[in-house]
Amino acid sequence: MSRRTLPILRNLLSARFPTRSITYMPSPGDGSPRPVTLIPGDGVGPLVTDAVEQVMEAMHAPVYFEKYDVRGDMKNVPPEVLESIKKNKVCLKGGLRTPVGGGVSSLNMILRKELDLYASLVHCFNLPGLPTRHDNVDIVVIRENTEGEYAGLEHEVIPGVVESLKVITKFCSERIAKYAFEYAYLNNRKKVTAVHKANIMKLADGLFLESCREVASKYPSIQYNEMIVDNCSMQLVSKPEQFDVMVTPNLYGNLVANTAAGIAGGTGFMPGGNVGADHAIFEQGASAGNVGNDKLLVQKKANPVALLLSSAMMLRHLQFPSFADRLETAVKRVIEEGKYRTKDLGGNCTTQEVVDAILANLE
Repeated sequence: MSRRTLPILRNLLSARFPTRSITYMPSPGDGSPRPVTLIPGDGVGPLVTDAVEQVMEAMHAPVYFEKYDVRGDMKNVPPEVLESIKKNKVCLKGGLRTPVGGGVSSLNMILRKELDLYASLVHCFNLPGLPTRHDNVDIVVIRENTEGEYAGLEHEVIPGVVESLKVITKFCSERIAKYAFEYAYLNNRKKVTAVHKANIMKLADGLFLESCREVASKYPSIQYNEMIVDNCSMQLVSKPEQFDVMVTPNLYGNLVANTAAGIAGGTGFMPGGNVGADHAIFEQGASAGNVGNDKLLVQKKANPVALLLSSAMMLRHLQFPSFADRLETAVKRVIEEGKYRTKDLGGNCTTQEVVDAILANLE
């Protein structure tokens, strides 16, 4: 048989006998429907969470939602919502408006601190069929979620002078570094880059780097390097393909994740979540700035892709990988086909038109 005929024969055999992944062997009870706390959120949040509900129902996914009305202008998270998340251990959340200034706490931060969701993960990658300035972008940004500049330790020393404290601890630095290396190891990633400003903040960011180095020494199969945050920003917009997994303190991670999302095509389809030892909240990965876009809400043209892909991450977290695969495959087919896209992806479709297309592509 000639070498030229082998690919043809292989294609014929794969069409006749489609390959399957190794069988997932569940433990007894793994297939029982799981309760998930659902917070639709503000603005376009209910629109995109409704899209998730439709897709979950169409797939007959083994989850059901306990829905709670939470708004970003509330002073605190209602106790019944926290109780639901603590009971269910998993939450899916639309965007919550965070008031700018005025001393009002961010409910997003309250949830992360109350549930000790110390790791934020945002996956920024190219989608087939969606043209971007850079190809081969596949970056996972893992950021420490509970301290740093987001510790919330601010006070007015005298009128007109405000002091804001940046807190870095060895405990939190070690556990976020360990999470990043575990993620890389378990997901067959090759490199972890620690992002810092230790050349200036020698004690705070120096402690973060010291912790990363200690953890890195325990994972010899994973390449480790370090990059100052300003150089990292330049490298991201010029050669993003060099990055694999990035581990960062809180503030840098927020900026890096949104930059990486913009490079890969926009925040409208970047999935993400916040996870701790016991609980997890899944939401749009990069900045949910579209929450306050009333025009999108009136026109019903919000992009549901980011939250749909985040819900696929949630399904995988709940150990329902086949449902996650079906959802991701359907979303990628619709994006690649190019007929049904919202305005931020170059189209003019409504949220429901995109959802209907995804439903039609579910296998």
